[in-house]
Amino acid sequence: MPDTPSPMMRAVLCTRYGSPDVLQIGEIPRPTVKDREVLIRVHAATATPGDCEMRSFKFPYWWLWIVLRLIIGIRKPRRPVLGMELAGEILETGKLVTRYQPGQRVVASTGLRFGAYAEYATLPETTPMAVIPPGVPYQQAATLPVGGVNALHFLRLGKVQPGASILINGAGGVIGTYAVQIAKTMGGIVTGVDSADKLEAIKGLGATHLVDYQQEDIGQLAPRYDVIFDVTGRMSYRSMLRLLKPEGRYVLANPRVRDMLRAPFTNLLGRRRVIFRFAAERNEDLDYLLTQIKEGRLRPYIDRVFPLDHTAAAHRYVETGEKVGCVVIQVMPDIEREG
Repeated sequence: MPDTPSPMMRAVLCTRYGSPDVLQIGEIPRPTVKDREVLIRVHAATATPGDCEMRSFKFPYWWLWIVLRLIIGIRKPRRPVLGMELAGEILETGKLVTRYQPGQRVVASTGLRFGAYAEYATLPETTPMAVIPPGVPYQQAATLPVGGVNALHFLRLGKVQPGASILINGAGGVIGTYAVQIAKTMGGIVTGVDSADKLEAIKGLGATHLVDYQQEDIGQLAPRYDVIFDVTGRMSYRSMLRLLKPEGRYVLANPRVRDMLRAPFTNLLGRRRVIFRFAAERNEDLDYLLTQIKEGRLRPYIDRVFPLDHTAAAHRYVETGEKVGCVVIQVMPDIEREG
């Protein structure tokens, strides 16, 4: 018998900006697939700091607040189902779709289209999306579009070479836990920086040296690094430059405006390089990371898994700052098929 889903679906709805309490479970019509779209039964999504920022609409920079408010919605989200990355099974394809077919297990970035916090989602065929290989669970795959893709992107910008010394500030986060492992696969010697309660996990992911930023001034570290990857964007620009070797690279994932303005002068006046360039979401990067997981060279670090009904609790936990790595939303309660 063909799988014929109900015309309704369960989803987490955000009808106004605010605390995690604004997230409410409800029923809405299941989306209808268009000619160039795929319909996905969502098995897993994630709760990231970025998701929490979108829900609360609290951003560190006023210009980002204005731009996103215009895009997402002035008074409330235009798309009430949030969630920016998902993994699930394709149930149906539009008549003009050529890349995918029903039955394929896929991971996708929904971006500002959102929609991951629901039992079903439709996405354009051109969405950054990749087929999940057999043996890779939905929960692991769902964490790749934000953490994995960004870590890979920024470390490639840093041109990490075998034997290079790498400082990763924010090594215990969504991007950081991937960055530690990817840097190791590139042959780097990793120093991981985060709070004390996360250092043991960071060590387990492959960091050779550990720094508790709450107890030690990073700017006074003695070593000099080939690459500094600052995930958090909270460190002193001048202090980080002092920690670089003469031809080192300072890679910023969350650059402040003043740092972006200073970077061209730093690059012009010396051999050190300051680099920031937001990641382009590419299918081939997802394919590469999925292969790394399949072959055991990469292990997504999942701190906790929450059912769809407890998405608000997942957001509360992310906002405590206590998590290590990723927080996953299990959308479908059944035991997942791994291919």
